[in-house]
Amino acid sequence: MFAQLMNWMRSRRMLPSISDTERQALEAGSVWIDGDFFRGKADFRALLEAPYSTLSEEEQAFLDGPVEELLGMIDRYQIGRTKRVPDDVVQFIKEQGFMGFLIPRQYGGKAFSTLAISTILAKISPVCNTVGTLVVIPNSLGAAELIIHYGTQAQKDHYLPRLACGDYVPCFGLTELTAGSDAASIQATGEVFRDTDGEIRLRLNFRKRYITLAPIANLCTIACSLHDPEQLLGRGKAPGITCVMVRKGTPGFTSGEHHDPIGDPFYNGPLEGRDVVVPVDNIIGGADGAGEGWKMLMQQLAGGRAVSLPAGAVGGAKVAALATGAYSMVRQQFGLPIGRMDGVEEKVGRLAGLSYLLEASRIFGCSAIDAGEQPPVISAVLKAYTTELAQQLSIDGMDVFAGAAVMQGPNNILGMGYKSAPVGITVEGANILTRTLMIFGQGATRCHPYALKVVEAVEKDDTEQFRNSLLGWMRHFGLGLLRAEGHYLTRGWLVSVPDVAPETRRYYRRLGWASARFGVMTDLAMFAIGGTLKRRGKLTGRYADVLAWLVLGASTLRRYEAEGRRHQDLPMVHYALNHALWKIQQAFEDIYRNFGGPLGLWLGTVGIFELRLNPLGAAPTDLMSHRAALCIQSDNEQFRRLAYGVYLPKDQTVGLGRLLHAFARVTRAHPAAERIIKAQKARKLPRGRLPAELAEEALLAGIIKESEAALLRHALEARMEAIEVDTFAPEAYFARDNEEAADTYRRVVNA
Repeated sequence: MFAQLMNWMRSRRMLPSISDTERQALEAGSVWIDGDFFRGKADFRALLEAPYSTLSEEEQAFLDGPVEELLGMIDRYQIGRTKRVPDDVVQFIKEQGFMGFLIPRQYGGKAFSTLAISTILAKISPVCNTVGTLVVIPNSLGAAELIIHYGTQAQKDHYLPRLACGDYVPCFGLTELTAGSDAASIQATGEVFRDTDGEIRLRLNFRKRYITLAPIANLCTIACSLHDPEQLLGRGKAPGITCVMVRKGTPGFTSGEHHDPIGDPFYNGPLEGRDVVVPVDNIIGGADGAGEGWKMLMQQLAGGRAVSLPAGAVGGAKVAALATGAYSMVRQQFGLPIGRMDGVEEKVGRLAGLSYLLEASRIFGCSAIDAGEQPPVISAVLKAYTTELAQQLSIDGMDVFAGAAVMQGPNNILGMGYKSAPVGITVEGANILTRTLMIFGQGATRCHPYALKVVEAVEKDDTEQFRNSLLGWMRHFGLGLLRAEGHYLTRGWLVSVPDVAPETRRYYRRLGWASARFGVMTDLAMFAIGGTLKRRGKLTGRYADVLAWLVLGASTLRRYEAEGRRHQDLPMVHYALNHALWKIQQAFEDIYRNFGGPLGLWLGTVGIFELRLNPLGAAPTDLMSHRAALCIQSDNEQFRRLAYGVYLPKDQTVGLGRLLHAFARVTRAHPAAERIIKAQKARKLPRGRLPAELAEEALLAGIIKESEAALLRHALEARMEAIEVDTFAPEAYFARDNEEAADTYRRVVNA
């Protein structure tokens, strides 16, 4: 019977087919908390026992020392105008070891933890992405990381010390004109041949684009499809995708041209090679690395996607939240701070709550990698959803800053981050693809306890494995259905919740309930849609939304417990968790309405009625938004703690430093301002004027003291300075001829 069923399922293509490249992706990395969510049974005890790390003393000292010094050297506006990083900044990066965070100490590197690398990148990137890429690229997928894990000993001895000190500036060439998100279809070729001197060499032909640091790199790793017609390497005629190092100056290899990215003008451009001949030793891993390139990439990206881009996104979101909270109290209209107006407060509250959630997910994800996990599905979630949320939050901040956000210049705090946001959304797998194909498509097969076993049994025509796996799947589905129904009827009271803060227990129950439903809906999708699921990107994207918000919500709970249940942070926790549950509820409703087929008729009618009758959650209330906003609207201990990992400029005359200086003065003057407002309401002082404008009258009336009047005067002065925008004389505004700058650049990079 099972043999017939297996053949029937194969003939009907009810199960997804798995290509060789997809299999390597599925086999890369590990399953982490995502496995519990796909299983439909969240294990919150294991979640709370999972590491939530902090930096070592050495790492913290580096963050407080060299990183602060570097950021103090940066003039973002000037770099944006010239499109060049000053030589002294580049030299400082090299001398202080910023390019060697990944590299072991015996080769001159720092050997920092993943969390430390992420925290450093989160601090640098919001200040200037142009400078940030000089640190990001050497410490992400590329020569150093690949050589550490797969290189020969000779490659480690030669390249790693030179990469650590910046003698080699690396880049990684993967993307091509016809191979973007579908990276496995690269057209770059490498042909193995025996040269006239008898040595085996490679002849490369490639044309890459969108390669960060390409214009200034002198060590480029090229992903190519390797062919060996004479089988000189002993790995077949077509070994497959291979990673090959090419040094600048190699005949036939050209670089130096620039793309012009939106936002911060970081170095990015094409790489081209025509009959570039390199030795076999330039393959990462030597001859044994031939054809192993795709596996290398998938294994390193399994955890790597959770690091650099999420770091920049989360760092940017935190800057937007803190700056917007401060500006909302410094800027006044209609006689009160704009942060007290409901429309503005709504956005400030969202910035506070979701930046807390994002920081939680960044730290939790990096802690897992440092503990040995390499979770590709979670990494994809973090990459896609942190960059997407950061862009949305930057828009919220821009809305609050209004004119001060759209007028460019040294004092514009958010504009460049807003313009740069699409970069994070686009690279390392465009978010559209990541959401609609990778997260659920890979996760449903890899993380499910039985799906991959059934697929493999059908592929191998193994009836016994098929029977055992299918029966196990049926039992799993039946139990999952009962569990989901029980959680629905009790609103999650049957969920096993460990000893956690009483004020957050209901969120564990709701997330456990959501996980149970997600597990059942995953099974239904694989049963009812099966092999065509890959083509249902709109549907799988909504499944990805459920999983993502489960992960982000769980991360928020983990942070609250790890940080000692700080009650002053509860407004942000409440906002974040209610927002997450609301998004999960919305995603389930969209899945039910669009499931399709005979089962879709029931889900779209009776199912969605029951779903809405007993919802998982709703949007945060206005009161939640108000309380969350208050967390970042006073210059107090909580505000400074939330600013951990954010660069706070010491210069109080420009940009963020100027705003925070005014914010501190406004906060100190707040009690006196409140007494004046109270007097205005009692008609002891004129209405319609700002408290600071009535300081002298309030002093004469005995409402405030002289010291308080001084605070109000100083606050008014700082406030007026902080809301000014930049102006330019014509000779500064209009662009000058850049031929001299281009000539200087060519001399430097060709030296």
